[in-house]
Amino acid sequence: MNKLASIFIIVIAFTSVNVFASGDVNKGEVIALTCVACHGVHGNSVVAAFPKLAGQGEGYLLKQLQDFKSNTRQDAIMKGIVASLTENDMENLAAYFSKQTVTQGVTVKSSNIDLGKKLYRGGNKSKNITACIACHGPTGAGIPSARFPALTYQNATYIAKQLINFRQDAYNTQMDTSAPERSNDYEGMMRNITKYLSNVEIEAVSQYIGRLH
Repeated sequence: MNKLASIFIIVIAFTSVNVFASGDVNKGEVIALTCVACHGVHGNSVVAAFPKLAGQGEGYLLKQLQDFKSNTRQDAIMKGIVASLTENDMENLAAYFSKQTVTQGVTVKSSNIDLGKKLYRGGNKSKNITACIACHGPTGAGIPSARFPALTYQNATYIAKQLINFRQDAYNTQMDTSAPERSNDYEGMMRNITKYLSNVEIEAVSQYIGRLH
């Protein structure tokens, strides 16, 4: 079974069993005031290293908050932020940010946009790299029902950082090290893709993604 077929089956499975959060947007807006410093007004971060949350899928946002809470996804700043949040708080935050409108992210001029476009839209069969478009869509809208995140106008520096963190899993396995990594992707999908990406490819696809809308 090829990867695209596998992804389609996963999406159908998620759609049939996934129950979206039902948070309170108004309550979430109040809690979100503490998030402005890093994530910007209405979740539109202007700091390249921090992600935009505006317009992100509610289910995906909730999962990330839960993963930070359980330490399944590790980040020193977020660990302190979520420590005092209840499950309802996280549901309300996810609901609030999902309803906001994303604005243009932070990108830089890049000579590798064509490479990034090729990887995003077509992958690289010779390196076993699946096209990003399969899960994140032609405009980066993602697949909310499968909790595949939206990438539209996401800050390119943040995207590159996450791809490197996913790739670190393969490096740790190969080198028997324990450097910080990210491993809260479904069934290791992102880890399997990123382990074949070079630094040049990560930079190229991140800059391309940051321009999607």
